[in-house]
Amino acid sequence: MTCGSARFSSCSGVRTSSSCVATQGYSSGRTFSCSSACGPRPGRCCITAAPYRGISCYRGLASGFGSRSVCGGVRAGSSGRSFGYRSGGLCGLSAPSITTVSVNESLLVPLNLEMDPNAQGVKQKEKEQIKSLNNKFAAFIDKVRFLEQQNKLLQTKWQFYQNRKCCDSNLEPLFSGYIETLRREAERVEADSGRLASELNHVQEVLEGYKKKYEEEVTLRTTAENEFVRIKQEVNGVYVRKGDLEANAHSLVEEISFLKSLYEEEIRVLQAHISDTSVIVKMDNSRDLNMDSILAEIKAHYDDIASRSRAEAESWYRGKYEEIKATVVRHGETLRRTKEEINELNRVIQRLTAEINNAKSQNSKLEAAVSQAEQQGEVALTDARRKLAGLEEALQKAKQDMARLLREYQEVLSSKLGLDIEIATYRRLLEGEEQRWVQPARLGVSNSQGGVVCGDLSTTRTCTIKSRGVGICGSSYKKC
Repeated sequence: MTCGSARFSSCSGVRTSSSCVATQGYSSGRTFSCSSACGPRPGRCCITAAPYRGISCYRGLASGFGSRSVCGGVRAGSSGRSFGYRSGGLCGLSAPSITTVSVNESLLVPLNLEMDPNAQGVKQKEKEQIKSLNNKFAAFIDKVRFLEQQNKLLQTKWQFYQNRKCCDSNLEPLFSGYIETLRREAERVEADSGRLASELNHVQEVLEGYKKKYEEEVTLRTTAENEFVRIKQEVNGVYVRKGDLEANAHSLVEEISFLKSLYEEEIRVLQAHISDTSVIVKMDNSRDLNMDSILAEIKAHYDDIASRSRAEAESWYRGKYEEIKATVVRHGETLRRTKEEINELNRVIQRLTAEINNAKSQNSKLEAAVSQAEQQGEVALTDARRKLAGLEEALQKAKQDMARLLREYQEVLSSKLGLDIEIATYRRLLEGEEQRWVQPARLGVSNSQGGVVCGDLSTTRTCTIKSRGVGICGSSYKKC
């Protein structure tokens, strides 16, 4: 605190527990510094501070004041010296008294002024950020300038296009022709769509016919395969029977050869027995036994039996063989015909499959063409509708412009008619005024030519009139 020209500097905070704190540090021409509170001295200027909350009490004093402490709620004034404050407190001499003073010890602790090691890096980062922000700001400024230039250019173009007079053009025949062309195109697309639909129906009918034929051929093929399987089973049975018959024939041939060898052995044994044995038989009869003839007869009989058996077996086996051979030939011919029919059916099936695939591909192509035609028709119709709407809108706009121009023309005509009426009225007034001025001057005859400026408030027209008169004073031009 300063009183007069003294300075007060304090590093301590003075806080009073009572409602009033009286501090004094008056010195004429010297600096007063304290770290504690001191009481008032007699004979010196005493400053009494009333409690005031919120701001420092030492504002607006005459001399410099510096302090790190904040006096809580003090308003100062002086009666003998000029201490100023906005609210102007009361000050006066008071008797010396001792006031209770409390000191804030935390304010006496020295400040920690150590340097942060990361402060330089933080400052560098802040500088880089500021540089980047400055660059961005400069770019934004350039962009704003460019946009302003573009805006001015567009405004100039807009003014130019607004001031440019539109020429009258009759576009209705052109639009009508274009609409008629689009209508014909739409009709042609609809006709093509109907034709393609009929072709698609025809192709579908042909495809159904081919499907039925294919199903019939598949049924015939299945029947032929079943017949082939049955004939093959019969042929297998015939081959099995043929093998059985061949085995039986072979066993019979072996049996015949065995019996033949057996009979030959028996004959040989009998002949040996007969040759080794001599039998004398005395009989009363006179007949003579001829063993050779008997053996020959027996041999011939057995040979006949064997030959007949062999012939019968050979004939039976030959008949069976011929029958089996004929059956095999017949079944082989049937099998060959069946194979040929199967091959023919396979060729027909392949041909029908190729035709069906071709029909399917044609059907898919036709469907794709139909869908593409429908899409193109839809696109064309949409484009035609859009263009028709645009043309109708342009036509409506042209009609509106024409109506506006007609209204303006009517207004101009009405203005012209009013101006013509006003001009005629002024002309009649001028002629009447001229007659009024000419009538008194009929005594002297002279030729004069004058001009009368006439017109309304906005336009001025000079009319030259001829009059005959004498004694016209002033200028010959008169504004009416």
